[in-house]
Amino acid sequence: MELSKGKSKFTTKDMVETALLTALVFVATAFINIRLPILASGGLVHLGTVMLFVSAIVFGKEKGAIAGAVGMAIFDLSSGWALWAPFTFVVRGIMGYMVGAITWSKNKEGNNLMYNIFAIIVSGGWMIVGYYITEGILYGNWISPVASIPGNVTQIVIGLVALPIAKVLKKYTRYI
Repeated sequence: MELSKGKSKFTTKDMVETALLTALVFVATAFINIRLPILASGGLVHLGTVMLFVSAIVFGKEKGAIAGAVGMAIFDLSSGWALWAPFTFVVRGIMGYMVGAITWSKNKEGNNLMYNIFAIIVSGGWMIVGYYITEGILYGNWISPVASIPGNVTQIVIGLVALPIAKVLKKYTRYI
């Protein structure tokens, strides 16, 4: 079965891979996390960002965007953060798309360490801005979201763990 979408084709294999990546992002967000009471926002540091980065670096922008957007929005919906879900969907979807677009540009296909690091940094900047705007909208205050920035930076730094994981997985995905 193939769904034709413009120039690209989204096959059954693509749907299965995307669903599995989405599930991995959700599980890594929901079950592999640490609440940081020292942050003013009561921050949550999780490995969902690592899985988002791995998904985009290994499988590209479409799968990275869908896995990040849907996986983390489902987490928000299922854990009492429902107001955040639409914002998370957009912020993390764009984040996954950015990482995949950068890491797969110029025929690099996620195999260039410098492109991968650059993609994580750029998408991390987007995440910080996106969540700052989200908090400003949700809480009606443009000062207090500054307190969440250290937690978001921590999230991106931890996300760098995706680099060695993606490198190993890239070797094996060519056989799939």
